[in-house]
Amino acid sequence: MIALIVIGNLAVDQLSKIWVRANFIYGETKELIGDKFVMQYVENKGAFLGMGSDMNPTLHFILLKLLPLLVLLYVVYYIVKTKSLDKLSLIAFSCIVGGGLANVIDRFLFSSVTDFFFIDLGGVFKTGIFNVADVAVTTGMFMLIFSNFIMKKKKDTSN
Repeated sequence: MIALIVIGNLAVDQLSKIWVRANFIYGETKELIGDKFVMQYVENKGAFLGMGSDMNPTLHFILLKLLPLLVLLYVVYYIVKTKSLDKLSLIAFSCIVGGGLANVIDRFLFSSVTDFFFIDLGGVFKTGIFNVADVAVTTGMFMLIFSNFIMKKKKDTSN
């Protein structure tokens, strides 16, 4: 199940990026749902919202390629080693690993991450430009928080 989720997230992300690179001109924007949900092809050389895109090459390699890869490998080790993980946490960690690996692969192959989704619902809800891997990682994080909240509640009520 773990491998299926990781590979599924990685495959959907990589296929979506291949499609965007083949069908968009860099910087091109296409509306999906008016101006609320659009696709805009960009290459992000940094991390979240482009942070770190102007780092020196050595620091860039360490912080945006090597360190994330090591963290993801540790998460895989943690998933395999920890026998007491509930199903929701297992799925969550698998989503995080799949999405994280997809973006790390981009960084190693292209020295940037292909991003293309943008949401602007007005007011305070406006995203940066993101990709399928980012959705997988974010979903996994929310699932982990939710899972830990539920497990804490169960422990509190059982005591």
